[in-house]
Amino acid sequence: MSVDTTSGTAVVLGPMSDVQLGEGRAYAVGDRQIAVFRLSDGTLRATDAACPHKGGPLADGQSDLGVVVCPLHQYAFRFSDGGCTTAGIGAVHTYRISDEAGNIVVVIDPD
Repeated sequence: MSVDTTSGTAVVLGPMSDVQLGEGRAYAVGDRQIAVFRLSDGTLRATDAACPHKGGPLADGQSDLGVVVCPLHQYAFRFSDGGCTTAGIGAVHTYRISDEAGNIVVVIDPD
């Protein structure tokens, strides 16, 4: 799978083996903290690592094919657009991500 980098910078985070199926892991990328999720179907998703509500560690939350749930207060954030399923909580940034020759690659969009 290839990720479109025409409007951003691709960053190799590490090997796919760093994130087990059904798990999440936080990575520092420059001044950002990014949570990477390897879903049960093997696909990758990436969001900001901190919940906008109280800064909860999203990489430690439960995830399924559609959302990640913050472990502190159980707010769910959609992988499709970063929006919270509960009104008034805010949103997280989502990132383009892919498996490139066994490596996790995330695209950082210019600010």
